[in-house]
Formats: sequence, C-alpha cells, structure tokens
Amino acid sequence: MKLPEEFLNRMKALLEETEYEDFIKALSGPRSYGLRVNTLKIPVGEFERITEFSLKPVPWSNDGFYYKEDDSPGKHPHYYAGLYYIQEPSAMLPATVLNAQPGERVLDLCAAPGGKTVKIAADMQGKGLIVANDVNPDRARALVKNIELFGIRNAIVTVEKPERLALKFENYFDRILVDAPCSGEGMFRKDEEAGRSWDKYKSDKCSLIQKEILNHAASMLRPGGFIVYSTCTFAPEENEQQIAGFVKEHRDFYICDINMKNVSGLDRGRPDWCGGFAGIEETIRLWPHKIEGEGHYVALIGRKEISRGSVAASETVKKEYAEGSAISTFNKWDTGNKVKNDFIGKDAFLAFMNENLNIKIEGYFQRHGDNLYCLPVKAPDLTGLKVAKFGWYLGSYKGNLFEPSHSLVTALKMDDFKRSINFSSKSLQILKYLKGETLMIDGDTGLWAVCVDGHTAGWGKQMGGTLKNLYPKGWRKMR
Repeated sequence: MKLPEEFLNRMKALLEETEYEDFIKALSGPRSYGLRVNTLKIPVGEFERITEFSLKPVPWSNDGFYYKEDDSPGKHPHYYAGLYYIQEPSAMLPATVLNAQPGERVLDLCAAPGGKTVKIAADMQGKGLIVANDVNPDRARALVKNIELFGIRNAIVTVEKPERLALKFENYFDRILVDAPCSGEGMFRKDEEAGRSWDKYKSDKCSLIQKEILNHAASMLRPGGFIVYSTCTFAPEENEQQIAGFVKEHRDFYICDINMKNVSGLDRGRPDWCGGFAGIEETIRLWPHKIEGEGHYVALIGRKEISRGSVAASETVKKEYAEGSAISTFNKWDTGNKVKNDFIGKDAFLAFMNENLNIKIEGYFQRHGDNLYCLPVKAPDLTGLKVAKFGWYLGSYKGNLFEPSHSLVTALKMDDFKRSINFSSKSLQILKYLKGETLMIDGDTGLWAVCVDGHTAGWGKQMGGTLKNLYPKGWRKMR
C-alpha cells in the first residue's frame, strides 16, 4: 500500500522515531474486523451462546466483538435478523462515550450508514427520540435501511445541512454525536482508495467543515448536555486543534474526562499538538499500533448549566419525553394536513392489529400520505425540513386496507405475532426465504412472521399450504 508522501512526512514530524516506525508497520499489517451485538433484539450473553463465530471482546465496548475474517458474518442469517451490526472496532468508541440514556433527545448529526445510530438506539431502549441526519440522500437511504433492519422504533431521519437543523432545534438535544467528515487517514489500511483520494479531502479542507458543523451542533445542545466529537483520522488539525479552538470560542463549553483509563491501549489527546491547551489530555486517541483497530479520535464536550432553573427545566424535558408520557393507542392521532379522514385509517390499523398481533402498538401516530408512522414521544415540528423517515414506519394504506411494512415485523418479537414460523439458522428453509423463494408450509391462512432462531426476519403470507415470500427484494441474500 502506497501512502501519501505529505501524510508520511507529517506523521514523522509528530511522532518519535520508534513510535513512527511502529505506526507505519501497523498500517502495513492486517486489519481488524468487528461486530456489535444489537441489544434491542438479543442480549449479549444469549448471542454469545448461539453464535457460530469465534469472538473476542472489544475492550472499549460492552457489546462489541472481534471476529475472524473468514467467519463472513454479513452472509449469516443472524445478520438478516438484525442481531448484530458489522462495524470497525475503533468506530465503536464514539457512541459508547456518548452514553445515550432512555428518555433523552439525541441527535446523530452525521449518521450514515447508521452504525452509531444503532448503538444509540440500543442504549436508549426504545425510549426518547433520536434524530439521525445525513446531508447526502444516497447515504441517508442506507441509514434508513439499517434503522429498519435493526428494529429501531424511536428514530426520525432527516436529510439536511446542519445549519438548517440548527434553525429548528435550538437548545433542543440532550446529547449530540458529531462523527465528523474527515480526511479518513484511519481508513488507509481498510480501503486503499482512501489513500489515493487523501489529497482531495486532506485536513486543511476538512477542518473548516468540521468547525462549522461543531458550531451548529453547539447551538442545538441544551445547557447541561453533551457533545461527542469524533473522526477516523490522525491529523491534529482535525482533532486536538479542532477541540481546543472550539472550547476557546465557546466559553460555556468544557472538555470532559472520558473515564476509560483502565482500558488497555487507549492513548490520550496530545496537548503539545495544540499549543498546550489544558484539558486536551482528557480526549482519546486510538492508534493502529496500540490497539486492534484502524484508529479514531474521540472528545466529550459538556455545556455548562445556565442556572438551577435550567436544571429543573431539563429534568422536565426528560420526563416529558420519556416513554411513559406516550399515551395508549390512538389517543394521540396526529394526522397532519394531508389526511382528510383519520377514522378510516385508525379502523384499518386496529383491524390489522387484532387480526395479526398479540400486543397493541402504542405511541404517537402520524400519517403522511398513505404511510403510517409511530413514535414513543410526540414528534417535533419538522416543517420545512427534508425528512426521509418520520419515525417507526408501520406500513401503508391501500384504499381502506392497511398493509404492514417490513420494519414493523423487524421491530417486534416472535411472541408478539399470532402466527409465526421459526427456522434454525442452519436450515435450508431460512436460506430459501432470505433469497426470496416460496416455502411450502401448513397453517392458517394469513400473514406469518418468519423467524430465525427465535428472532424476526420478515413477513410471509400463507395461502393453501404455500408461504408467499414477502421479504423485500432489495434486501435479499444473493449468495
């Protein structure tokens, strides 16, 4: 692998000779592979019990593991059931440090493809609100798919520039993750194209964009809240210098200690790379020559409380947006301007639930055109924003009938359905199902939840001993 000469010269100037040699050697060595268990669907211990992979814990993640390359977890039926997200081990740190809590309002500002959003959602346990944003429509589509695959019920997806979100969400969020666009030097070992395109995206260009994003994030954070800033690059201009400059300009923000001193291999931010700025040593660097991973930088920044009154106000917000404040089904039916007759919509959805589910779906409902969405909390005002997903997408209306979505089945458990069929992950039937083939099974006519090892994977429709395959065509297993 050929690395950019300018990059090599800079790193040689920054690192002592021995460390530089170790760093370059690591970039020439084998990469690490990781997956994070989706605890929305399965506890870590249960996954360890049923998995066929040889796993080793990632030290800075309570649900992350290294796997061997030849395990190929992206081809396993458990992946199609949303039991784990495949993620580079270093990239697991930012959302872990964010430490999102149930009932909070959380913004993932540069969210695609969604790995960090999935972790945030698992930590929030379906309570509170996530706004996951990406400015790129193509990347936002991948974000929506991952949110639906992994059974997330409390996320809105926007496709906006940070400055437009800032106009709508001033002082709104409890926590914000800024996994900033960067020069991607931590991708060199993983992706040779990153090295070839480095000159196009190098630090002097990225640092200006990062500063602008951080400034907009700051305006959206409530007093007493926290921002995690992260990059997958090694350049001080995008890391220590970025954070030092931000805190100098924003006197109501401060650098927080990331309490991971007992985790082996984690390095501290380097004050000597940003003029000796106090507090930078509380940030974290992951280096490929010190840990099993590609490398990352993570900073935790807090915003000071304005007064005791603001503390009380923030606690009120948390109570207001806890799941317990969402009332029972259809007591809050927000149809917006596009729906002329919500009674027909309610009746059809209630009929679907009575026919197919053992539970009642509760929350705040919105109908946008023919599509029905639900959130555990009341949705914020999204007027004027580009929205790719208004919450948990439940399905769509075809005339007077309600047709459930794939994301409805993936967010529920096998026992939530009146009719379900469970296949072993080793069975030929589940492989046929994931490839879109028709299955022959006996049972009652109607919709069935198709499951793998007790976890929902998709819908099938039983008619006359044949299970029509309703697994989405674009999601099917190709080999």
